[in-house]
Amino acid sequence: MDQRLQKILSAGGVCSRRKAEEYLREGRVTVNGVPAALGDKADPETDTIALDGVPVGRTETRTLLMLYKPRGVVTTLADEKGRRTVADLVKDCGARVWPVGRLDLDSEGLLLLTDDGALTNALLHPSQEVEKEYLVWVKGYRTGAEKGLERPMTLDGQALRPAQVRLLAQTGERARLSVTIHEGKNRQVRRMCAHCGLTVTRLKRVREGKLPLDPALAPGQWRPLTAAETALLEREISVQD
Repeated sequence: MDQRLQKILSAGGVCSRRKAEEYLREGRVTVNGVPAALGDKADPETDTIALDGVPVGRTETRTLLMLYKPRGVVTTLADEKGRRTVADLVKDCGARVWPVGRLDLDSEGLLLLTDDGALTNALLHPSQEVEKEYLVWVKGYRTGAEKGLERPMTLDGQALRPAQVRLLAQTGERARLSVTIHEGKNRQVRRMCAHCGLTVTRLKRVREGKLPLDPALAPGQWRPLTAAETALLEREISVQD
């Protein structure tokens, strides 16, 4: 079935659709050896599509994994410092997958990995505003500090959507919070807490959209998403043609 070339490139994990449009304008994409233009279509099953002479196309099967990322593991496919990566944890999954978004080195919890470029772009696109819920252990807590996290806040010069914050437990100046955000800025929850005078001692992502972290997974373990979980995730996003 014919599809727009930028969709095929994105679905194959080659690049984002916006980047694919740039490649098409630059004449770097060919179909059956003929330079293609923005707006052209092709059938990834029957046509030979190439970027800079290297064949690309939609993978025949799709892999979508749920990983419980442990602390001390970097969210990259390779690390120049020789640290353990999420790719090391899922190397036996049978596919070349990449992480959807990031969890910083000191954070843990739910991380999705896939070989579907279109799904990746849709989940990460700011317009989707996919919720992310974290359990956050803090010190320096004072009564009502969680309300400060819900007030208007700016990071990197951009206004954040208000977070939803609940106090789950408290002992003196230590507390455990549930924090739900809509963006995915670098170390966002930690920086929000610091802005309110709180120091994060542990941070665990427990939900993305309506998809919760499987409580049966131990740190470092992973499993494929079920068909029902995949459908649940896809209902929250709109992958544009």
